[in-house]
Amino acid sequence: MKKRPALVYADHTGNIIDHPALEMAGSSAGEYIKPRSSELIPLPDGSELFLLPERVPVGFSRAKRTFEPLASDPFDPSKSVRAVAAFIAPAHTHLYSAAYKSLHGAPLLPLFAYTAVGWLDGTFVVPAVRIDPDRRQDFSGFDPKKIEQNARKRMAHDRENRLIRHLGKCALTYGCPAARNLFMDRFEAPLPTSPECNARCIGCISLQKRKDLSATQDRITFVPTPDEICGVAIPHLKRASRAVVSFGQGCEGEPLLQAKTLEASISMMRRATSRGTINLNTNGSLPGEVEKLCRAGLDSIRVSMNSARPEFYNKYFRPKGYSFEDARDSILRVKANGGFASINYFIFPGFSDQQSEWEALKELVFQTKLDLIQMRNLNIDPEWYISEMGANPDQKTIGVRDLILRLRNEFPALRLGYFNPPLDS
Repeated sequence: MKKRPALVYADHTGNIIDHPALEMAGSSAGEYIKPRSSELIPLPDGSELFLLPERVPVGFSRAKRTFEPLASDPFDPSKSVRAVAAFIAPAHTHLYSAAYKSLHGAPLLPLFAYTAVGWLDGTFVVPAVRIDPDRRQDFSGFDPKKIEQNARKRMAHDRENRLIRHLGKCALTYGCPAARNLFMDRFEAPLPTSPECNARCIGCISLQKRKDLSATQDRITFVPTPDEICGVAIPHLKRASRAVVSFGQGCEGEPLLQAKTLEASISMMRRATSRGTINLNTNGSLPGEVEKLCRAGLDSIRVSMNSARPEFYNKYFRPKGYSFEDARDSILRVKANGGFASINYFIFPGFSDQQSEWEALKELVFQTKLDLIQMRNLNIDPEWYISEMGANPDQKTIGVRDLILRLRNEFPALRLGYFNPPLDS
């Protein structure tokens, strides 16, 4: 019999312990699953472990052949325990969420992705795949000393540039990987521009009006000028290795609401250099503005979607004055102008891999001739998301790993990844 990973839990002091009898379990939209050995990888470097408040872990009992919650510490039954989840490093897509049972009155979980985690042969393991070989955000590749030196030097030199100061805070306070790469003169640099948004995403990481949920970072409070934007973008495009600059970041609203500023900035960039890739991360709400940006020199677009089914897209994004069809039209406009198009596809096990979602996604790829699907884990409380979506929990699922395999088989030219690629390298 193959060795199985053990359930891990946190004791009353916060120590993480492997259970002597229960096996690791995962969750697919609330349905408990035993991950296959082939679905497990060592916890990637740069990942974090979270203790889940007022939630007890669920493991698989081989003796009873059933899933069961762990009510107390097996080494001290008088003590309580908490469930543990992994927040896995960038470039990895999870296959199952953490398995747990919420206690009465459990608070809403912060806006992170909660991946199942177990213990096997002396190491933590998670059900996940490395979806993108690009090492741009690997933990080992960052030089904290160089990042701090360069960020402080740049902020001092360009002290009048508000965007540089904002990105310095992103790199030094929040550890934003994109901002950190900016100050290492490499890969993809962020260009946040918009304090406003025309969607009300339930899982927005930069603005939350719920009293029981905090945004994970501050949203930009100003609209930078084209000169400020180009003060960041042009040096990066000219000298960075595999250079990409991207409008539309986690620390802002919707960049298309500042389309005139973006258009002027893109024109300035392309007058200064033909090097590098200019990208837009967006909800795709204003296809007419996307058309103008393409004509100004925009190279690529990434449209965010939690679902290819309009009903569930609307439930998550709660768009104001636009529709799912507008988002799809924006992709088509970019393709018609010879650009590169991708979607930022929020992966949630048990929802993203439903049979009806697969059918809708397949149709979207066929209609738009997408170049890339970025398979990023959705940062949200799993139970809250299931409740908000109201999707049929009995609907057939194919599994996230099989979803990946189907996409590769059905669309051989379609790329699957995690990052916006440089198009001139």
